[in-house]
Amino acid sequence: MSTYAVTRNALINAPAAELFALVNNFNSWTQWSPWETVDPTMERTYSGSESGVGAKYAWSGNSKAGSGNMEIVETSAPGRINIRLEFTKPFKAVNPNVFTFAPEGGGTRVTWTMSGENKGIAKIFALFMNMDKMVGKDFEKGLSQLALAVAK
Repeated sequence: MSTYAVTRNALINAPAAELFALVNNFNSWTQWSPWETVDPTMERTYSGSESGVGAKYAWSGNSKAGSGNMEIVETSAPGRINIRLEFTKPFKAVNPNVFTFAPEGGGTRVTWTMSGENKGIAKIFALFMNMDKMVGKDFEKGLSQLALAVAK
């Protein structure tokens, strides 16, 4: 079974605690997530805790947005957030996501990593498509938008 990891990072001119707060609350993701504008009619539901461990977010949208859910499963403020990401459409997959926030100079180095396994139909898909190329630019866009959101 093959595995993969997609990682991007950015130095953002803001304190780690402010960036952590935007990622630690799924309600704030509409301000910076690169996928929030893929489908203007996307349905979103929030449940569990408002933020932090136990916070849950589910979406259902057009074929490009797909559907799935996320849950914050571990945090260490203001340095780390672990998220369980589950896609249900168009492909079923579970992809752990980790955000880290490390002070650097006058700002914070934010690193976003998603990992997964290529199994089932995804194994065949991986022969033709590189996950890093497929979502890496989205991660870069998300980190850029996170910098803009924290500056507001």
